[in-house]
Amino acid sequence: MTLTTVFRASMRLPRLRSIPERATTVYARSFSSEAELKKTPLYEFHKEHGGKMVDFAGWSMPVQYKDGISASHLHTRANASIFDVSHMVQSRIHGRDGVKFIESLTVGDVAGLQENQGTLTLFTNDRGGIMDDLIVSKTSEGFLYVVTNAGCAEKDIAHMQSQCKEFQAQGHDAAVEVIQDQFGLLALQGPSAAAALQAGVEADLSRITFMCSAVLTVFGVPGCRVTRCGYTGEDGFEVSIPAAQVAQVADSLLGVQAADVKLAGLGPRDSLRLEAGLCLYGNDIDEDTTPVEATLLWTVAKRRRAESNFPGAGIILQQIKDKPSRKRVGITSKGPPARAGTTILSEDGTSIGVVTSGCPSPSLKKNVAMGYVQTVFAKAGTPLKLEVRGKQVPAQVSKMPFVPANYYYGK
Repeated sequence: MTLTTVFRASMRLPRLRSIPERATTVYARSFSSEAELKKTPLYEFHKEHGGKMVDFAGWSMPVQYKDGISASHLHTRANASIFDVSHMVQSRIHGRDGVKFIESLTVGDVAGLQENQGTLTLFTNDRGGIMDDLIVSKTSEGFLYVVTNAGCAEKDIAHMQSQCKEFQAQGHDAAVEVIQDQFGLLALQGPSAAAALQAGVEADLSRITFMCSAVLTVFGVPGCRVTRCGYTGEDGFEVSIPAAQVAQVADSLLGVQAADVKLAGLGPRDSLRLEAGLCLYGNDIDEDTTPVEATLLWTVAKRRRAESNFPGAGIILQQIKDKPSRKRVGITSKGPPARAGTTILSEDGTSIGVVTSGCPSPSLKKNVAMGYVQTVFAKAGTPLKLEVRGKQVPAQVSKMPFVPANYYYGK
C-alpha cells in the first residue's frame, strides 16, 4: 500500500522547485544538507544506479532514474518496477488487546480480518478528519503489522504511543513496536511482478491474493513479509526485508530472467497512483477532510458504523445521513494540465472547488486530476472549467480510477 501506503513531502519543507517532467507532486529540496537527511538501506544502491536523489519528508529518495518519469511510468504498466518505500513507517501492535487498540484509533474492521489478511483503514480525529491512511494486517504470528506514511511519521508514532499508554492505563494489554530501522520495504509493481518475485521464492504466489501476506524466504533472505498490495493500481507486492539484505533482494529482482524489472522513483509512483484514483495524504486527504467527503466511505466498516465507537463517529455518521457539502471527484481535461491548488469553476465561471492533484497521464495521453467540488457538481460527466495560468480550460468530472485496476484476487 500501501496502499497504502501515501506520499508527500513534509509540510515543514519549503517547496522550491518541481521535478523534471512536472509530475503531480512537488518534491522539495530543503535547506538540509545531504548528510542531515535520513537514508534508506538502498541509498547507495540508488546512487549507483543513477537515481536522482531529492529531499522527501526528510529522507534522501530517488525521484527518477535515467529513463525519465513517463518512460518509467509506462514500463510499470507494461512490465514491473521496484520502488523503494523503506521511508514508510513499519510497526507491530502486540498484546491480547491489540485489535481492540487499533480499532480505537481507526475506522476499519480489523477484528473481522482472517489471519495474514490486511485492510486499508484511516486514523481519524474527533472532528472526523483523516489523520493518516494506513494498512493493518492481522498476522499468524499473533501481532498486527502496520504501515503508515513517511510524511506523518512523527505524528503517527506519537499518536499510537500516547494512545497506547492511555489504553494500558485502563487495564488493557497492548504495545506498539516501531520496526522501521530493522526492516526495509520494497514495492514491486506491474503485471510481471508475480513472475519476477516467483523466481526468488518457493511458495506458490498465486495462493496469495490482494491484501494478503505470508512470511517467506526471498532470494535466499529469510523472514521477509510479502504482502500482495501496492500504490499503482497494478498487481504487485510490498516486501518487508531485514535492512541488511534489502540491496541483495533488489539486485536479485533486477537480474531475474522471467520479467523485465527496472528501478522507479517517486515521480512515476505519483503519476501511477493518480491514474489509479488513489489519494496522496496531505494533498487529497488531511485532518480537515472526512472519509465521506473523500469518497472513502468504503473504509468505514459496517460493524464499526453500527457500533459508532471510532474517533469522529458522530460527525462521520451524520455526514453519511445528510450528505456532505463537497466531494472528491476525478477530472479530465485537455490543454495545459491542472496542478494542486488550481481553482475549479462551474460552466458559468463560479468557483466551486479546488484541484488537489493533477498531471498529464502517460497512459491515457490526456490530463487527469482529482479535487473537491460542491456535491451538486460531483456527478460523472458534469462539465467544468479549470483556471490554469489565467485561462479557463474545459474539463469534466470523470469516474475513478482513470486506468482500470489490475489487483489479483485469485485464478
